[in-house]
Amino acid sequence: MEIHIINEIASQLNITSKQIEATLAILQEGGTVPFIARYRKDATGGLDEEQILFIDKQYKYQINLQERKLAVINLIEQQGKLTEEIKNSIMECEKLSQVEDLYQPYKQKRKTRAAVAIKNGLQPLADYILSVTFEENIYEIAKQYINEEVKTAEDAIAGASDIIAEMVSDNAKLRWSIKDQIVESGSLQTKIKDDAVDEKKVYEMYYDRTERITSLADHRIMAINRAEKEKVISVSFIYDLEDIQKQAIKIYCKENCTLKEIIENAVIDGLNRLLLPSIENEIRSDLSQRAHTNSIEVFSMNLEKLLSQPPLKGRIVLGFDPGYFNGCKLAVLDETGKMLAVEKIFPFSKKGGDLEQSKKQVLNLINKYQVKIIAIGNGTASRESEKLVAEIIEENKLDVEYAIVSEAGASVWSAQEEARNEFPDLAVEDRSAISIGRRLLDPLSELIKIDPKSIGVGQYQHDLPEKALSERLQEATMKIVNRVGADVNTASAELLTHISGLNAGIAKEIVNHRNENGKFTNRNQLKDVKRLGPKSFTQCAGFLRIIDGDEPLDATNIHPESYDDAKKLMKVCGIKELGQEDVTFPKEKVETLNIEAYTLKDIQEAIKAPLRDYREQFEGAILRSDVLEISDLHVGDKLDGTVRNVVDFGAFVDIGLHEDGLVHISRMSMSKINHPSDVVAVNDIVQVYVYEIDLAKSRVQLSLLPLEKLAERENENKKAFKNRKKSRNKKPIKTEKQKQEEAMKRLLERFGKDY
Repeated sequence: MEIHIINEIASQLNITSKQIEATLAILQEGGTVPFIARYRKDATGGLDEEQILFIDKQYKYQINLQERKLAVINLIEQQGKLTEEIKNSIMECEKLSQVEDLYQPYKQKRKTRAAVAIKNGLQPLADYILSVTFEENIYEIAKQYINEEVKTAEDAIAGASDIIAEMVSDNAKLRWSIKDQIVESGSLQTKIKDDAVDEKKVYEMYYDRTERITSLADHRIMAINRAEKEKVISVSFIYDLEDIQKQAIKIYCKENCTLKEIIENAVIDGLNRLLLPSIENEIRSDLSQRAHTNSIEVFSMNLEKLLSQPPLKGRIVLGFDPGYFNGCKLAVLDETGKMLAVEKIFPFSKKGGDLEQSKKQVLNLINKYQVKIIAIGNGTASRESEKLVAEIIEENKLDVEYAIVSEAGASVWSAQEEARNEFPDLAVEDRSAISIGRRLLDPLSELIKIDPKSIGVGQYQHDLPEKALSERLQEATMKIVNRVGADVNTASAELLTHISGLNAGIAKEIVNHRNENGKFTNRNQLKDVKRLGPKSFTQCAGFLRIIDGDEPLDATNIHPESYDDAKKLMKVCGIKELGQEDVTFPKEKVETLNIEAYTLKDIQEAIKAPLRDYREQFEGAILRSDVLEISDLHVGDKLDGTVRNVVDFGAFVDIGLHEDGLVHISRMSMSKINHPSDVVAVNDIVQVYVYEIDLAKSRVQLSLLPLEKLAERENENKKAFKNRKKSRNKKPIKTEKQKQEEAMKRLLERFGKDY
């Protein structure tokens, strides 16, 4: 292991090097992230999944970086051009991109103008132009370089200028300096194109907009990228070009140089034709990469919260998939999610829709199967269906509640092979109501069957890099599935696939073994499953529960390797059975067992609450029995709502209307926050206040703050802004000379006197 890399990662995470070394050692032995986070806490010092993932990725990146540095040094050395200064500069790089920038002058180039000029023997002339300090007739000197390819002295000077221009472009330190300057003080400008088509004015705010690069929010970067891709806008940079040109000229046009005009023209050509377009592309790429990374993180965080919804146990559920012309699909499910009945009603169809008959059908299902809760999908005709259900409850005085459930991805699942195998006699559209109902009964088990990208809790997800997004969402899924665990006798193959140490093949073998041999009665029987070897058993056993089996500890998250410790602990503490919340563990007795601290704590918690579900700490769905209309609302009203999605600029909250209301980030907290996720998460139950109502567009703006508090904060912000403006006006305006001197000072501080 590379000690300096380990120390660097330890510093980034603010943990010890020993924790990093222990984590890497277990990873290299084949330990999975969930297994290490749950069952190797004593070795890692209690690191969680995200810390372990960071260690794994960062270590691999740094090893890759180190290998590339050595490869580049070797390539330059083979050319006979390696100096100690170049070697040190490469070894000091912190990013792969920096290494590539330093390697750029030594790469074998494609057929550039400079490469052609060098091939034609003009490199010495370029060097001469840059170094001469006395008056000289450059055209007479240039005549010495005339040959079959270089016809005139003018051609020779032009070729030498191309070489100088490429030298400017290849100058890594100049590139970094200019890039820093543009990022720190430049702006991005967007303009609508003459032939733009944007009928719904989706990108109207970018028709004529200029914003500092440092203040560009991630969601605006994504919107600009999409608008540019759809040919609605053009994008350009604004920065002090004259100042940048002066800086570059000063580097190449040394004191007492006598060919200043030729050098200046070559430098400006190198900047305008080669370096600046490349830097602008790089900045756009960096901004996009940052926006992609952060958007993926938001998506991942939202998915985690969605999968962490607590199950609604012990109730008969009616899944209600709304629709207009094709009718509403209904599915009654028992407490385990088993389908009891399916029906279809046509309350809203123009082709003979019958509202009263539809109500009778729904009521018959409720009464026949003793339905206590109805899960209504939030898609087309959702609010009409909600109104229908609310009327049935009110008219018949039923002790029934309903919840609005996200139906994103239900149609995707309905068409999958697993759905066809489970319900071969049902049409695709009739299966969706089953998925909607199960999402209320056990959200994790149902949502796990669907590609996370189809669940709809991201922003600009179709613009994100597919591989990076899929990988991060799989990590989020893995984390939650293993925190919850799985009942090995009821879990689907899709759920088992995400369990530590298992894959799709082994998951199917577990289900096959269960079908052929009956229920598992103890964890050791997992060793009889085909393809599940000793290493896989070690990784998965603690996450697979067996309820009412031969060994009570199999129902807990205690790993089989710790059963002896658990039994000794129960014996010395006089504990006869699991599940006694008020049990105590006398310190003097516990210490005699010498059980590692983290393992001891986990065993104690499992003994107290063997069947505790990780999801119990989160809030469930809001259950309603009456419908809300936008006409019922008034500015300032206080409502309860469910957060459906969190994005960079705010959160969408379901308050019972046709469309979710938006809580903008500016109306979330009295103090400034960096991101809406600092305050809310998907599926949070929140109290909101109606801020603005747009009846024409059926939109509602919401606030997490009471409106009087919001007004108070806005007044404070206005005062602070005025004070800052006064302070800025008092500052002296810098002259051009002062700006140039400061720029040169930055260069010298960063790159040394040789610059």
